[in-house]
Amino acid sequence: MPVAQEEQRILVLGSGAREHAIITALLAERAGHVITVAPGNAGIAADVETVSLDPTNGALVAEYAIENGVELVVVGPEAPLIAGVADPLRTRGIPVFGPSKAAAQLEGSKAFAKRIMAEAGVPTGRPVSAGSVEQAVAAFDELGAPYVVKADGLAAGKGVLVTEDRQAAIDHATYWLQHGPVVVEEFLDGEEVSLFFLSDGHDVRPLSPAQDYKRLGDGDAGPNTGGMGAYSPLPWLDERWASEQAFVDEVTDLVALPTVRRLEHEGTPFVGLLYCGLIVTEQGVRVIEFNARFGDPETQVVLPRLATPLSGLMAAAATGQLASAPRPEFRPEVAVTVVLASEGYPENPRTGRVVTGIDAANARDGVSVAHAATAVLDDELVATGGRVLSVVAVGTDFAQARERAYAGLGDIALEGAQYRTDIAAKVAR
Repeated sequence: MPVAQEEQRILVLGSGAREHAIITALLAERAGHVITVAPGNAGIAADVETVSLDPTNGALVAEYAIENGVELVVVGPEAPLIAGVADPLRTRGIPVFGPSKAAAQLEGSKAFAKRIMAEAGVPTGRPVSAGSVEQAVAAFDELGAPYVVKADGLAAGKGVLVTEDRQAAIDHATYWLQHGPVVVEEFLDGEEVSLFFLSDGHDVRPLSPAQDYKRLGDGDAGPNTGGMGAYSPLPWLDERWASEQAFVDEVTDLVALPTVRRLEHEGTPFVGLLYCGLIVTEQGVRVIEFNARFGDPETQVVLPRLATPLSGLMAAAATGQLASAPRPEFRPEVAVTVVLASEGYPENPRTGRVVTGIDAANARDGVSVAHAATAVLDDELVATGGRVLSVVAVGTDFAQARERAYAGLGDIALEGAQYRTDIAAKVAR
């Protein structure tokens, strides 16, 4: 168990499995934190108090925080950050773990992120911004196949297409151009890595790397999703860097610190969680994308391994004191999570169907279930979205963690449910 942390009154904004994982980590500290979540979901509500509060309404959130003596606000999802929920909270003197509206453009605009990377000297794929189909087609011709097309703004994990099919690339660009510009990028080949950094606007502290699975089906088939599973740590990093710490130190110096210092230089300090979506190419580490918050489902495998109290790290980041905070330490156990999704996800998920068996899964050794989209209706638990649950398992090795995760998944019933059967298979051999 983590070392006990000083009790805090904490408000967590969000309603997904990422937020459930954050809350689970905070409760594991056994510090007596008073935790409230807005708006939460059925699984979160079984663990802590939830309130019906619009997490994108900064003024409303600030009033609630002041009236209830909240000492730290943790912003989970991207939408409230892009909407600027952190700004009125900071104006009122409330510590917030989450960047300002201006700094959150690192996730909210691919073009903004590419500019920051260019000015900070951060290695990434060459981008071409396109505001029309004609400009996108010209970029395809210039950069060649495979074609990488990204919606410039938020797209719930569905705005990125990587394809050899020129017409599919044109169709994807045409669709997203209805919503704003697109970015066509140089294709980068290699293994993807998700690496989180806590930032106080000047200093950073790294967490442990994870890898997620973005495609819907086994073998990376099917459409992109918000993420169908993840595992941590990444043992194959040792083959090239000799140790996880050596890899993390390189990314700290090459990516995280230059990015955070560049934003500080521009007067838009980034305070919160910097998610570095990386790819390890033959030429070295490159940035695919930044996010301005914890990733989902990677959070579900990173936080169960964290030995350093999460609340202390987030409070230090929110109050500009990371320089005096320890480097986060992790347990030797490994973690795997498998996402259970509704039938029809991601295009047209079927909702309202009953979910059973979660208690049986939670009763298994090393298994916990993070709720992503659930509600109680007529005394029954029902699915309310595309990704419904994350079944999380820890173990001494990946074979054990996978066995536990899939056993837990087998306890759960949801009509038409989808999940991948190959999460972490390549590291469990």
